[in-house]
Amino acid sequence: VQLVESGGGLVQAGGSLRLSCAASGSIFSINSMGWYRQAPGKQRELVATITRVGYTNYADSVKGRFTISRDNGKNTVFLQMSGLKAEDTAVYYCRGSVNYREYWGQGTQVTVSS
Repeated sequence: VQLVESGGGLVQAGGSLRLSCAASGSIFSINSMGWYRQAPGKQRELVATITRVGYTNYADSVKGRFTISRDNGKNTVFLQMSGLKAEDTAVYYCRGSVNYREYWGQGTQVTVSS
């Protein structure tokens, strides 16, 4: 099983980006999926999670600006980020509970210039 993120990049403050994470391999079950981020010199932190049936949870710092969603048919989770701030700069990681095990993607860099 692999999780592969895409969609990171450089954006100006106030701009938007959409991250995607696709799970591939021998998959028979995916439960919760989520996005985490790690800024230089800081611990990895939760950004947002979503259950298989669509219940969501967000960090206070991104509520109202970020939206997590998923396409169960394509084993993919998305993170729509709007109103980006310099403090959102980090490596963003996808996590998935796949086949009752936890997997992480390799990360994608998001840089917000002020």
